[in-house]
Amino acid sequence: MRVIVVGAGVVGTMHAWQAVERGHEVVHIEREAEARGASVRNFGLVWVGGRASGAELETALRARELWEGIAARVPGLGFRPNGSLTVVTNEVELAVARAASELPDAAERGYKLLGAQEARALNPALRGEIAGALWCERDGAVEPRVAQRALKDALLASGRYTFVGGREVRDVVGPGAVRDDHGTTHTGDAVVLCTGAWLGGLVRELAPELPVRRVRLQMMQTAPLGEKLTTSVADADSFRYYPAYAGDALTALAAAQQQQPIAAEHKMQLLMVQRADGGLTIGDTHEYDEPFGFDVVEDPYEHLSQVAESILGRPLPAIRHRWAGVYAQCTATGRVVHRERVADGVWLVTGPGGRGMTCSPAIAETTANELGW
Repeated sequence: MRVIVVGAGVVGTMHAWQAVERGHEVVHIEREAEARGASVRNFGLVWVGGRASGAELETALRARELWEGIAARVPGLGFRPNGSLTVVTNEVELAVARAASELPDAAERGYKLLGAQEARALNPALRGEIAGALWCERDGAVEPRVAQRALKDALLASGRYTFVGGREVRDVVGPGAVRDDHGTTHTGDAVVLCTGAWLGGLVRELAPELPVRRVRLQMMQTAPLGEKLTTSVADADSFRYYPAYAGDALTALAAAQQQQPIAAEHKMQLLMVQRADGGLTIGDTHEYDEPFGFDVVEDPYEHLSQVAESILGRPLPAIRHRWAGVYAQCTATGRVVHRERVADGVWLVTGPGGRGMTCSPAIAETTANELGW
């Protein structure tokens, strides 16, 4: 088969990977010279622990398996099975962690409730005042700023992959055929549109009632820490944003302990991942109402810095980068991603939300299976 993939973010690239792996020829079209959206502006987390039980968790676990297999062949991804610690500081937060560790699928997630000393033994960089942590062994991380390039290089080496950058697809002109803004028509047996947060233009024409919204976030990255952060780290505010933790213990936490005003205003949690150069990627915020602001706001960065320093028990290194990003999130209940046939031979796959980096290999595998590649 000849497969046309539109969009070179992680979801699109994983669709190209699946097609090439199954023996097909791929033409990969990207409107930028290379991916510049949410796929390179994220933590690089392969975040299994917080996923909803059922299809979402199954997708994340399958994706985690696929990431490990791909990374064995593409070391440039920087994949590492480092797990994560969600740090708690008091009894009500500890109760949520304990409830999670007792879930029926806790073993599948790799959950284990740790005391403060156990958490520090696993990650000695955690020198702050903590009461314990929820360990998730199945979590991992990749290097988002270089992962797309590494995958692209591996695909090019196959001899069955062509990358066409700097072209925006404008029209569907026939079964399995699209035309770009240079007037070139690309024809294949299937077209897969993986356009991320680009939901206007052609996407709006093809799917005007798309159940997907856009979400904006702010993040930052420090200079090298000077020591190893052996796991990814989250704070207890993360319990509020992931479906795995819903239940009586979380309800009690929400009643007993309000978020700090700045955290509540910007719908914040702390996530912290060490990069290959030793720096820390730290975030994040959530903004749902458009039009989004065009600037980054300083107060959330100050809050995140304070929380990170309280967990590490030391000042953060200098902040070297600050940025904002936008991703697409499916609003349909229980759906990991929106997958729709929008024209003859043309499918749209979008809206994984914050699950994009985690779940993209399995999302692409499902598309390939459903389309009979």
